[in-house]
Formats: sequence, structure tokens, C-alpha cells
Amino acid sequence: MFSALTTPEALVQWLPPKGMRGQFERFDMRDGGSYRLVLTYDDGSGAPGKTSSDSDVGEVRIARIIPGERVVQEVEFESGDPAFQGTMRMEWSLHSDSEGTTVEFEAREVPEGIRARDHAEGLTSSLSNLAAYLEP
Repeated sequence: MFSALTTPEALVQWLPPKGMRGQFERFDMRDGGSYRLVLTYDDGSGAPGKTSSDSDVGEVRIARIIPGERVVQEVEFESGDPAFQGTMRMEWSLHSDSEGTTVEFEAREVPEGIRARDHAEGLTSSLSNLAAYLEP
């Protein structure tokens, strides 16, 4: 389960929300490591990207990894629009119990240009993708 949060092969399968696809330009998942992820809209006409008309590029620093439990990331979007600039802190946590594993996600300091509704829809889509990826 934890490998779904830490390997590029898994992340590229489930992290891009519906209507997007992802590609890593660089990937170094460890404390102090980083990765660069390009998310491209399947149809950019109705949802302009943060970086270009059809893409969002994120430079992600790995702030902390607790194997089997937590991944803390600091995300900066490449954008000429000040509303999308700044560092968003994302934390993925796993909690196991008798019924399986609960995935918790928290985002702090989300750039003001990302509307709460859009962010919630994107995260819900990614979590649904994760469930589909993990379930046989």
C-alpha cells in the first residue's frame, strides 16, 4: 500500500485527477528529495492550466517520509499568475485497522488561485483513482 504513495509507476497511474494525465520529469522520493510532475489536461479548452493553457507543472520537495505511515510534500506550481504561487504543504497518511487501511490527506497553504471546490473535486478524483488502483 505505501508503495502506491512513493513509486513513480504507481503515482502516475492514480494521482492525476480525471481528465488529466501525468508524467514525471524527475523523481527522487526520499527525505530531502524532490520530483517534477507535469499534469496535462486531456482537453485544456475548459480548464486552463496553471503553467500553460493545458498543463500544471509542480516542483515537489519531499519534506518527510515515515515508511509505511506518512509522506509530507511541499509543492510549488510553475505559474506566471501570482494567485498560483507559493508553497502548498501536502500530507498523505496511512492508518491500518482490522477493516483495512485508511488514507488521510491534508493540504495547507493552498494558493489562493485554486478554488476550494476545484481542489476538493481533484482530490476526490485522485483518491477514487487510488482505490481503483489498489483494489483487484
